[in-house]
Amino acid sequence: MKKFLLILAITCQLSGFAQKMFTRSGVVKFEASMPAFEEIAATNNTVSCVFDKSNGDVAALALMKAFKFKSPLMEEHFNENYVESSIHPKATYKGKVIGFDMSKFSGGKATFDTEGDLTIHGVTKKVKTKIVFMISGDKLVAKCNFSIKPQDYNIEIPSVVKSKIAENIKIDINFTLENK
Repeated sequence: MKKFLLILAITCQLSGFAQKMFTRSGVVKFEASMPAFEEIAATNNTVSCVFDKSNGDVAALALMKAFKFKSPLMEEHFNENYVESSIHPKATYKGKVIGFDMSKFSGGKATFDTEGDLTIHGVTKKVKTKIVFMISGDKLVAKCNFSIKPQDYNIEIPSVVKSKIAENIKIDINFTLENK
């Protein structure tokens, strides 16, 4: 009987783990360019994310210094003058994928609403957008995009360069999630 209970406990724990998926190599890109000016774009390929298929909970963490620009000087200004990554080293998202259910997938793909709290530069704001999931073998690919305004996160843009930076910054997310 003890052996049976031990096997049951281990099985329950393993099935709980199978509900959680993760990545440490998620990709977040942002674009803040204005026409006729130098491109302002960066990519972070080391974003961590945990997604719980059983309840739709999702949490992601991006280190600000991991955003890479084409220009090292632009990267330096981003970290020192705008996001102040020595004071605010990370951006986080904690939220929920509303009504997530694997049975809603059609052709290996499904779209859901997601909403949660995005924290950047020490400021937390609600974000709501659509998220697309695609099944890829035993992995789940999650993609979404949305826009934010720097001033909503107390990121000051000097008036000298204000016309060169988009008012709405486009953010694209691409996570390939695996079983934990």
